[in-house]
Amino acid sequence: MSSPDLSQMSMLELFRQEAESQTHVLSIGLLELEQNPRAADQLEACMRAAHSLKGAARIIGLAAGVDVAHVMEDCFVLAQRGELQLHRKQIDVLLKGVDLLTRIANPPGDDETWGDKAGKPEITAFIARLTNVMAEPEEQVSAPDNIASYVEEKIAAETPPLSNGTTLSETRESSIRSVRVNARNLDRLLSLSGESLVESRRLKPFTASILRLKRTQREAGQALDLLHQQLSAQTADEATQAALSEVRTLMMQCQHMVADQLGELETFDRRSVNLSQRLYDEALACRMRPFADGTQGYARMVRDVGHALGKSVRLDIIGNATQIDRDILEKLEAPIGHLLRNAIDHGIESPQQRKAAGKPEQGTITLEARHSAGMLLVNVSDDGAGIDLDQLRAAIIRRKLSNADTVAQLSETELLEFLLLPSFSLRDTVTDISGRGVGLDVVSNMLKQVRGTMRISSSVEQGTRFQLQLPLTLSVIRSLLVTINDEPYAFPLAYVNRTLELRRDQLAMLEGQQHFSFDGRQIGLVSAHQILQKGELRAKDDLVSVVVIGDHEHTYGLAVDAFLGERMLVVQPLDSRLGKIPDVLAGALMEDGDPVLILDVADMVRSVEKLTAAGKLDVVQHGNKNQNDVKRKKVLVVDDSLTVRELERKLLSNCGYQVVVAVDGMDGWNAVRTEHFDLVITDIDMPRMDGIELVSLIRQATNLQALPVMIVSYKDREEDRQRGLDAGADYYFTKSSFHDESLLQAVTDLIGAA
Repeated sequence: MSSPDLSQMSMLELFRQEAESQTHVLSIGLLELEQNPRAADQLEACMRAAHSLKGAARIIGLAAGVDVAHVMEDCFVLAQRGELQLHRKQIDVLLKGVDLLTRIANPPGDDETWGDKAGKPEITAFIARLTNVMAEPEEQVSAPDNIASYVEEKIAAETPPLSNGTTLSETRESSIRSVRVNARNLDRLLSLSGESLVESRRLKPFTASILRLKRTQREAGQALDLLHQQLSAQTADEATQAALSEVRTLMMQCQHMVADQLGELETFDRRSVNLSQRLYDEALACRMRPFADGTQGYARMVRDVGHALGKSVRLDIIGNATQIDRDILEKLEAPIGHLLRNAIDHGIESPQQRKAAGKPEQGTITLEARHSAGMLLVNVSDDGAGIDLDQLRAAIIRRKLSNADTVAQLSETELLEFLLLPSFSLRDTVTDISGRGVGLDVVSNMLKQVRGTMRISSSVEQGTRFQLQLPLTLSVIRSLLVTINDEPYAFPLAYVNRTLELRRDQLAMLEGQQHFSFDGRQIGLVSAHQILQKGELRAKDDLVSVVVIGDHEHTYGLAVDAFLGERMLVVQPLDSRLGKIPDVLAGALMEDGDPVLILDVADMVRSVEKLTAAGKLDVVQHGNKNQNDVKRKKVLVVDDSLTVRELERKLLSNCGYQVVVAVDGMDGWNAVRTEHFDLVITDIDMPRMDGIELVSLIRQATNLQALPVMIVSYKDREEDRQRGLDAGADYYFTKSSFHDESLLQAVTDLIGAA
């Protein structure tokens, strides 16, 4: 639901937005002034920000905000006049003022009187402290003899009128009109625009079919011309000649009509795809935010942590305008904060050490965000001492993560991977920053959630770099499509290491398990059919298609039927009521409208490890197996919900039943009339034809009267149940109550085992 626009917001809400914007300006400006106290542009920006907040606070009657902003403004005015130079001591207090202004705008418990009551002592202490540091002689600056009197006089003297066009109103009226939209609605809009894009592409195969019709008509016209020539040679009677000429005329008219309609259809197809693509791009852009929206507090945090550790550190941010999905940006906040603190504590040396090493006393941390090859790259690098590999080896051995002989043989890349293990730290002592058992695994876990990766590189005395590679958005995923048991599945490309075609002579048996060589290592081969419980793999042409997944010692090759290529898929979250479906991450629609399941690669790796530990891995067979397949019982599942269809299909397929799905009642009715089924499972509420009508039609058809029918519906009222049974259903289940066992038991009761 859309929130009111800015013109409908209260004055206090406007002040909060003003405070958020202006305190950010103050924070950035103060950090710059700490590096260059005479930066005129930053002094001007800070003075104007404080002045704007003072005027805005006075308009809505926040006296505390007026006092704090005014004393800060006077401080900046004195600095502009050259009567005061801002050093670290003044900057510290001014930053406290920024925090105070934020709390005044967003008081604890939303108590608007906080500044005049509970927060009054803190505000008074701040004004006194800032007044004192402005007057301290140790900074050797020229200042008025009585700073306190000067401040009090300025506060009492300035009373800007309410209608003087203060920055608060100026900013809001001159800015682009905006509204706040519920995130769920925005996600729904993106999902619908994605479906619209998929639907628009369904015209392509239809256009191709019309083109085939046009070719067939042309061939028919040529055959008709040949017939006309033959009849002319045989001197056919006038009636035959006239009829033949009329047919030729009609055929030519049909050809022209089809050609015209095909041209219009192609034009409509181009416009529809273009419009849908633009709609989707605009909806996706609504989810994107500049990187700067998530970096506002980092510079201040780096400064404060550096001072707490006795280090001088500067943060450089590159790529503030880089657009990032809002969900990813929110998830990046904690990991980047951890990497920055880690860089200050572990990477940047003390000023004395840096000076001795010939470096500037102030260390530099660089935070960069940019797009590259359809991915988002976020780099956190420092110019510190780098990672001591000998110290890292000692920590690995000390924590008994590996023995000394193995550690000695590990490469630099393999050693650095240990930093990502849970609770791993190079510090033995606990401080406010390090040694608490919270390691880089928090960053690694976040990356797994968003299907990203991280690489670590380090150079002695030159620094360390952490490179995070993430998808541009969570709503669209680049995928590798494969077939498993003649059904399409999608692997997120971020989790695919390699795709291979292996010959029989490239497979070997080691300790009872199939392996193949990959990057100089022996990798276990597992059938994706066994993981998903989807029949058996039947390799063709003596080759096995393999998807390599996992990392480090948990790398496996999954054998699939075939590769279908790469696709950009719009992610469709599964119904939360289904819970976590093993090995499945989400759903999607392909360009022809068919559903496809996106696989959860991390879940599949765990499934492989369980089968390996239990010694239950099947051997991948080459060539088509000579076998007389036992005829399996065939079940038709009719439901307009993708997730429900897939859940029921998977349950029944796992038990050996052959399952066919239909997307609604009409589709189901067409299926039962053209194929033989042993059982029909149907929903009630569906487009075109509901389940009750479908059951009634089945019972009215002479050849289908004995076909068992089961209804599975969200409707749980007794009258709904009775209505279904009266229509002729043999079982009636509610989706909210049935369990796997009860559904399968009912199927067995009706038609027996698969």
